[in-house]
Formats: sequence, C-alpha cells, structure tokens
Amino acid sequence: MNTIWLFMKKNFKIIVLLLGVSALLWSFIPKEPKENPEKDQLLLELVTYLLERTHYDPPKIDDKFSQDVYKEYLKGLDPMKRYFLQSDIDEFSSYEFLLDDMIQLKELSFFDLTYERITKRMEEAKGFYKTLLEEPFDFSTDDTFNADYDSIGYAKDENELKDRWKKQLKLTVLSTINDNLKIQEGKDVVDEDELIEEEVTTVKKDDKKKKDDKPVEKKSFEKLEKEARESAAKSLDEYFDVLGDLERKDWFSVYLNAIVERFDPHTFYFAPEDKEKFDASMSGNFEGIGAVLRKKSEGVEINELVTGGPAWKGKEIEVGDIILKVGQTKDEEPIDIVGMRLDNVVKLIKGKKDTSVYLTVKKIDGTIKVISLMREVIEMEETYAKSSIIENGGKKYGVIHLPKFYIDFENKDRRNAFTDVAKEIKELKEQNIDGIIMDLRNNGGGSLQTVVDMVGLFAKEGPVVQVKSSRGKQQVLDDKGTPIVWEGPLVVLVNNFSASASEIFAAAIQDYKRGVIIGSKHTYGKGTVQNLVDLNELLKKQPFGDLGALKITLQKFYRINGGSTQREGVLSDIVLPDRYSYIDMGERDMDNAMPWDKIERANYTPYNNNFTPIIEKSKKRIVANEQFKLIDENAQWINERKDEKEFSLNLDKYQQRQKEVEEKAKKFKAISKYKNDLKFVSLPSEIERIKTDTILEQKRDRWHEMLNSDVYIEEGVNILKDLANYKTDNLKPIDSKNTLSDKRK
Repeated sequence: MNTIWLFMKKNFKIIVLLLGVSALLWSFIPKEPKENPEKDQLLLELVTYLLERTHYDPPKIDDKFSQDVYKEYLKGLDPMKRYFLQSDIDEFSSYEFLLDDMIQLKELSFFDLTYERITKRMEEAKGFYKTLLEEPFDFSTDDTFNADYDSIGYAKDENELKDRWKKQLKLTVLSTINDNLKIQEGKDVVDEDELIEEEVTTVKKDDKKKKDDKPVEKKSFEKLEKEARESAAKSLDEYFDVLGDLERKDWFSVYLNAIVERFDPHTFYFAPEDKEKFDASMSGNFEGIGAVLRKKSEGVEINELVTGGPAWKGKEIEVGDIILKVGQTKDEEPIDIVGMRLDNVVKLIKGKKDTSVYLTVKKIDGTIKVISLMREVIEMEETYAKSSIIENGGKKYGVIHLPKFYIDFENKDRRNAFTDVAKEIKELKEQNIDGIIMDLRNNGGGSLQTVVDMVGLFAKEGPVVQVKSSRGKQQVLDDKGTPIVWEGPLVVLVNNFSASASEIFAAAIQDYKRGVIIGSKHTYGKGTVQNLVDLNELLKKQPFGDLGALKITLQKFYRINGGSTQREGVLSDIVLPDRYSYIDMGERDMDNAMPWDKIERANYTPYNNNFTPIIEKSKKRIVANEQFKLIDENAQWINERKDEKEFSLNLDKYQQRQKEVEEKAKKFKAISKYKNDLKFVSLPSEIERIKTDTILEQKRDRWHEMLNSDVYIEEGVNILKDLANYKTDNLKPIDSKNTLSDKRK
C-alpha cells in the first residue's frame, strides 16, 4: 500500500493529466488496434536505460529536458507550420513539462495524441492543395509569403491555414511561370539556391525545361499558369503518396529520436530499415539485384541500374520497367506488390548472396515477363576512394577523393577505405607523381580505426588520436605497423562539411607537420565517438521482432596536441574562400552540442618542417587570384541574402526582384565556367575497366570535368609544386630526448 501511495505522490501531476484527457483521447485515437504499443514501450525503456547509463555526458531528464524534447518533436512533425493549428498546440502544451515523467513511466499518450493529429491534419491538407490548385491564381494582388517559419506562429484556424497553403502554392506556381517565360524569351534560367526550403513544392532542377536547338513553343500566360499548377499538384500527389505509406512505427521513430537526440546531435535511434541503410552506407555495399526503385501507382519502377549488378548484367531489365510481383522461388505464388510500401518491396527483393528472386515485370513496350535474378554483393561506386593523375608543367601529381572512411564491420575481407587508399597511392607512385592531394571535402567520417591506420600510410609510427570515456579514462590510439606508402609532398583539402574521421586525419597530419591543410576556415567540429548497439543482441528473447539499433556517443576524441576538435574543428593552414566563408556552420551551431575542452598532449615527434614560406606564397596567390576574389564576393552576397525570407506574390514585383537577383547572379556565373590548366588522366588499371564499362567511363569523364573547373584543386597543385621545391629533409624527426623516433624508413 505504501508503495502505491509513493508512486502516486511522485507522479501526481501526470496522473491528473492522464485522467483529464482520457475521454478526449478516446475520441481521436483511430478505431483500429494500435500497432505494438508494448513494443514502443519496450523500446522507450530500453533506449533511455542505455543512454542514462552509457552516454558520455547524459543530461538530467527533468522539466528542462522535457521542454526541449517537446519543442524539437513538434518542430520535427511540422517544421513549416502548415499542418497544426494553434488549438492543437494549446492542447499539446499541457504536456510540455511532463514528458520527463512520461518517459520514466513508459507512458505514450502524448505520442498517441500527436500521431493521430498529424495524420489527421495531413489528410486535411491534401484537400487544401487539391482545391486550391484547381483554379487560376491572381498575381495582380500585393500579397507576400513569409518563409521565416521559426518566427511565425501556428495558424489560428482552418481559414488561416488554407491561406498559408494558398500563398505557398502561389509562390511555387509563380516561380515556375517566371522560369518558363524566360525560356520562351530565349533567356537562361539562373540556377541559384532555392529561395525557400520546401519539401516538394519547388520544381526539381531536372524537371525544369532547358534551352536546346529546337524552337520553344510560345504559350499564353494562361496556359503556362495552368501547366505550373498541374506540375505543383503532381509533385504534391507524389509527396503525399509517400506520406501515406508511413506507419505508426515510423512516426514513433520520430518521437523516439526527439528524445534520443537531446543527449547530443550524434546519438540516434535506427529503426530496422534505417539500420540496414546505415550499414550499407558504412560498408559501401549491400546484397541484392542492383537497382534503384521508385514507387508508382501501377507498381514499382526501375529508376536506375547499378553498374555491374545482376539487373545490369542480365540485360533483361531496363530503366522504366515496372515491377508488379515478387517471388522467392520459381514455383511459389509471387506476391502482388502494387500499392505496397516501397521499403517492404525492397525487403522482398533484397536477400542473401547467391539466392534467386523472381520478378514479374511490365516492360516499357507493355509486355509482361517473369525475370529471374541471382542476388549478389552490390558495390556502390560513389562510396569508394578514387584517384586521378594530374598533369601540369611536365610534372605529374595525384588526387585521391575519399567520400567516407568506410569499412564493412560484418565482413572485414571486403573493401575498406584503408586498403583502397593504399592501393591508389601505390598505383599513383608507379606513375612517378611529385605530390598527392587528399580530397576530404564533404567527407562526414566513418570508422575510427580506419583513419588511425590510414594516417600511417603517410606518417611515421606514433600516436594519431586520443580518446576519453565518460569515466575519464584516456587512451592514445597509435598507428602500429602500417608501412609508410607516401613520403613526398602532401596537401589535405577540407571544407566545412569534413567531419569526424576526416578531422582526425587532418589534425594528425597538421600536428605532425607532415602536410599542409587547405580549404574552409575550419572543418565541421565533430569531436565525439559513437558506437552502434544492436538492441536485438541485448534482448534476444522478446516477441516483437527486430528492435533496430542505437548509435550512442561513448567517447570524445582529442588531437595528439591535446586540443579537442569538438565545436572548433580543424583550422586550415591556408584558408581558401568558399561560398560559406561568412556563414558560421557546423557543430558550433547546435544548441545541444558538447563543449570544447582539452587534455594533456600525447608524446609524439613532429617532422622538421617549416611550412611558413609555403603558406605565405599561397596567401599571396589567393589574394591575386580573380576566381577566389569572385568566390569571396559571392560568399558575401550569399551572407547578405541568407535572411531574406519574405517574397512578393505580385507578378510584376516578383519579376522585378528576380531581375535584380539575376543581374547580380550573372556576375557569379563565371565561377562555374572557370577552367584550370590541369589535365586529369585515369590510372592504367581504371582505363582497362573503362574498356568494358561505359557507365564508369561516363562517371570519370564527369568527375574530370568537375576537377577541370575546380580552383581549389588548382591551388592544391601549386602548393605541391612549392613543397617539392622546398629544400627540407621531410622525414627527419626533431631531435628530443623525450620524443618518439621513427621506427620506419
């Protein structure tokens, strides 16, 4: 009896609320049975238990935590404030400071209420856009659309919500009309950043009409307006079709991650399907038929074939074919997948290597055919390291592009970034190159051990990174036994989006004075280490099937000089202007990011290199370089326009503003038209592959074309030239009694 009383006393405020809203909830909760609420409760309990006990720095689950979860969850459900009404928010607000108690009690009534309401409001929104896009818009009024979603409130009633939808759709249609009018007049459509962030109502770049040699049909304004409305309606139909596939479990993942991500930005819950995608992105491969699928009303369309995959090699399936049924054996009745959720179709088609799948396919010509395919390991080429020879001034250099520090944790014998980069370096050396650019731009990280090993390809044996656990235990991770493959001039190219393992690599190269770091002012600033915990391994006996996985921040990593990269990132030795130069981006912009701190310096010996003359020469070139001047001016303009959130819906005023923007933007079109004097050539082994792989040839041609317009690569080559001419014993360590000596020569 005392136990019950203590429980009620402790949780009195939540019990009163639950009793008060129970009747209300009954009228809103769908009549069909809930989908595994017991599983949701188990997940909530398991995830919070793990986080509170294993996270590096778990926050206190209190009223402040509750308030933050509440705010982020509602923002995640309706970021553009085009579904919920203020009356919904008023109703939800009674939970704002109760979610901490509800988490402890595994109470899901707030989630149930919001899940019901968001699905209800989205269904109502379908009626809004369908009705609004049936009639022509009047572009003679002086209406404006405010896209500052953080500052505007929720619509007070349905009429105000409809008005928001009308203005948003009107802006979309107006933008499309304006583009098509310019095309009719023979003018280029300026391809600048989208004016506002919209989920589907902006026109995709690929869908915009492009100028060609054929005469453009002259259409009346009325016809252009009608076509623009039809295009917007089609995009929204597809978007809401995807939304219609979402199940209760998908929405619960949103709620669960609103809780989980308040611990820190990189702690995350993966539902089973998301876990598979994460594994594939980390390893760069998956088992299947090698086709990119897209849901259509009549089935699932083949949208792309992966080079080298079973579907590509079989030559029976083409892009545009529609899959109608999927069978696992030749004799069994195949499953009709028309109308099925795309994720579930993918599950049926994917499977273990060397097993067969039988697809009933409607061909482009309308014929129906059953096609058998043997599943294989599919490698995603864009995930892997690639390199090119750079020819300039009678010299050769190498560039290695690494999109991720990938590894297959399940099968260590498969490709990984360390062995692939080692292979690329060895092939480049055979071409007698004089320097290497490691291009880590947009590399978001990956395997910690992989980056530790990779530093050893370029630098002497010794500490690479330090890690610290929540209990204060510190560990130095050394490169042990990796033979140096490249001893010559080295440039590491980074940007604002180089994160985690990329920052470890750049920091180690910088601290050892092994190479020169160039690029954005600083890298992303992610100085934390996560482990992926398979929740199924923790609870092997439970009736709910796959529970997914939890990515938890367990450690922070530190440079060998003792400083953290957290929030601060790695500062470039040579800062190259880019479009984000005046916008502070990265970990430092996240309100719940962990703080910067430092620990003791590791025991390491830097190389006897003084890069100051190299850095000064580069800075002088950058100041005098017209392309960098233009990029810097563009960055300032982008910074000026970043807060522009209000747009006129009057045709004349909209066109006048667009004319002003485009006049200014014309000046910056020269940035994309820039061409350097470098020549890019594939390695001999790749040239052999290209002979039988035309798609690979096209990909490499596109990459080389991009490199030919890349001023950052050009300056990287200039720095490599300076390094090659700089007289220094690059691999001689500084003499010191208390430092490491190089064990490898």
